[in-house]
Amino acid sequence: MLPPSDSGGVQGAKAVGDPGGDLLSLYDEALPRVYGYLLRRCGRATLAEDLCAQTFLAAARAAGTGEPPALSIGWLIGVARHKLVDHWRAQAREERGLRMVDAGAASGHEDPWDARLDALRARDVLGTLTPHHRAALTLRYLDDLPVAEVAAHLDRSVHATEGLLVRARRAFRRAYEAEEGDDA
Repeated sequence: MLPPSDSGGVQGAKAVGDPGGDLLSLYDEALPRVYGYLLRRCGRATLAEDLCAQTFLAAARAAGTGEPPALSIGWLIGVARHKLVDHWRAQAREERGLRMVDAGAASGHEDPWDARLDALRARDVLGTLTPHHRAALTLRYLDDLPVAEVAAHLDRSVHATEGLLVRARRAFRRAYEAEEGDDA
C-alpha cells in the first residue's frame, strides 16, 4: 500500500508522464464502456468479462513499453475489438478442427491407434505360433520376400513352402480370433 501524500491522496497514483498512472486513472471511466462494447457484440457476460480483462492486461503491457500509446477510451475499445476478433478466430479454428474430426469419423477413417494396437496384437499372436509357421509368415509378409526366396531360406521346395504358408496363415487366423474372443 502506498503511503498517503500531504494532500490526502495516494502518492504516485498519477505522475506526469506515467502511463501506468494514466491507465489507472482512466480505468474507472473506461471499464463500463469497454465492457458494454464487448457485451453488446458477444452477448455473453462471462465472455465479455474475460475479454475485458484481456483488454486491460494488454493495455497495461502496452503502457509498460518504451513508447506507450496515447491512452484513451477509444484506444481501449480498439484493443477490445482486437481481443473479440481474436476470440472469434480461435473459436472458428476450433470448430473447423471439430468438423474435420467429425468428418474423419463419418468417412470411416480408422484411428491410427487402432492400427498400432492391431499390429501389437498380431506380433503377440505371431509369437504363439510354432517356429516354422512364425518363420514362414515373417519372411513372406513382414520381410516381403517372394515364396521362392522364403523356400530357399527355409531349405524347402516352393511347393512345400506354399503349403506351409497356407497352414501358417490358418494357424495365425485361429490364434488371432481366439485372442479376440478372449478380449471381449
